[in-house]
Amino acid sequence: MTSVTTKTDSAQPQAGTAVHLFDNWFDPIETCVRERVREFIEELIRSELDAALARPRYGRQAKGVGGSDGAKGVVGHRHGSRTRSLMGTFGKTEISVPRARLVAADGKTTEWKSQALRAYQRRTLAADALIAGSYLAGTNTRRVRRALAALFGGAVGKDTVSRVWRKVKSDWEAWNARSLADEPIVRLILDGTVVRVRLDRKATAISLLVVIGVREDGQKVLLAIKSMGGESTDAWRSVLDDLIKRELRRPDFLIIDGAPGLETAIAAVWDGVPVQRCTVHKHRNLLAHAPERLHDEITADYTDMIYAATREEIEARRKAFIRKWRLKHRAVANSLEEAGDRLFSFTRLPPSQWRSARTTNAIERLHEEFKRRIKTQTVLPSADTAAMLFWALLASGQINMRKVDGWQTLATKPLDQPIDLAA
Repeated sequence: MTSVTTKTDSAQPQAGTAVHLFDNWFDPIETCVRERVREFIEELIRSELDAALARPRYGRQAKGVGGSDGAKGVVGHRHGSRTRSLMGTFGKTEISVPRARLVAADGKTTEWKSQALRAYQRRTLAADALIAGSYLAGTNTRRVRRALAALFGGAVGKDTVSRVWRKVKSDWEAWNARSLADEPIVRLILDGTVVRVRLDRKATAISLLVVIGVREDGQKVLLAIKSMGGESTDAWRSVLDDLIKRELRRPDFLIIDGAPGLETAIAAVWDGVPVQRCTVHKHRNLLAHAPERLHDEITADYTDMIYAATREEIEARRKAFIRKWRLKHRAVANSLEEAGDRLFSFTRLPPSQWRSARTTNAIERLHEEFKRRIKTQTVLPSADTAAMLFWALLASGQINMRKVDGWQTLATKPLDQPIDLAA
């Protein structure tokens, strides 16, 4: 018979008083700086009040300021102080904030308000930026307290992180409503990714529909991200209509993953614009139509075709691919023919652009970075949070996008002639 022993409750408080790593790392510079923070902040606010009243503490009001001679000026008086708690990158400190009443021109008095320390402010903007940055870097709301314990002394919990994160929402809403009329966009890359969020207290899979634009100088920029139930035609049409409503100009070239709903939505709003089907997605489709023993052979033939050096070589190798696989495994040939000339639209561009125009890899990388970021949370609080988090990773510089390959020739319009599909 085995016995199970447990620790008594009396042992629990000892854990709170135990010495942990970093607890004994005394830094005289940090200590001295933090001791002087309080008097510096108080002096800053007192100087601001002195300037508002045009006189120092215990000083007389200057002659002619609000006096009987009719000269205009700020009139008021101090009346004590109040204690406020402020947390910044220097830690948490208690400060004494002076109070004053100001007399307006109509004779009414109002409470003086500091411009340096806003009403109800409990944290500095630098502290909020640090907390939000830690959250964006991949630390979930519950772990931020431990991650920033040495700096804030454990004063930051998950509720604080949530409140700071909500402040980002105003910037997010402004970004969603901004005009795109001045964006010199020549190319769009569109794709979706699936994430799990909490809806009605249940983990639910939703789609984030993402649109990246390529400017005339080759720089990639995030244009839109919407949380939707899936990648249906209506969902993508809603995204595209919003871009058009915000005056995005008609693009010269589109790169997509091949989702039927997206293709239908594009045809409804930008019919005639060259569309490139992602060659990586089509490669996966081909492999899905064949047994595993044929995968290496299919991959070799497909790679030789897609990465041929010239347009003529691509046409010739496509014909050879179709003839071979019609006989060997017809489903593979049918899958390639299903894509039509949209799989080879990149050949209508200058060869220097082929590498960046063949696939949706630019947007897939963002999906990978986003998935890496949300690994610590598994399920996000809401659909809005998922979209906002994706945007914030780029807006904060946590993820950067470089220029597309061949950007020097982006001004060249695509050829009108599609690839020859004869087999």
